[in-house]
Amino acid sequence: MADEEPVDVEVKEEEEVEAPLDPKSALKGVLHTALCHDGLARGLHEAVKALDRREAHLCVLSSSCNEPAYKKLITALCKEHDIPLLNVEDSKTLGEWAGLCKYNSEGKAVKIVGCSCVVLRSWGEESEARQFIMNHIKNQ
Repeated sequence: MADEEPVDVEVKEEEEVEAPLDPKSALKGVLHTALCHDGLARGLHEAVKALDRREAHLCVLSSSCNEPAYKKLITALCKEHDIPLLNVEDSKTLGEWAGLCKYNSEGKAVKIVGCSCVVLRSWGEESEARQFIMNHIKNQ
């Protein structure tokens, strides 16, 4: 055992190649960062409180919401307080991005709860995705 020499093993670190940002991936990244920093208000009650107190930086509303009064209320509050409003096609997708799901052992989202509205109260930290979303809002 004492005769064995230590073997040096080279470990090559794989560089993560980030895909170019599009509005969906940037929004997903921003929501994940805000979730980690406890900066999301999810659901109607929390969202309305955050919008009314002017704590919101961004509001995301699902297009698949089937309650017209819900959409009208959120849209009106965003317009009244000059808060940017983004639309997402699917409630399940928005729920997954907002952390309303469980993850299995393979890292796939299961038991996803749909979410019709998410309000971003805190960005969390500066990121490329945040800059992309800010530029996307300005260009709308």
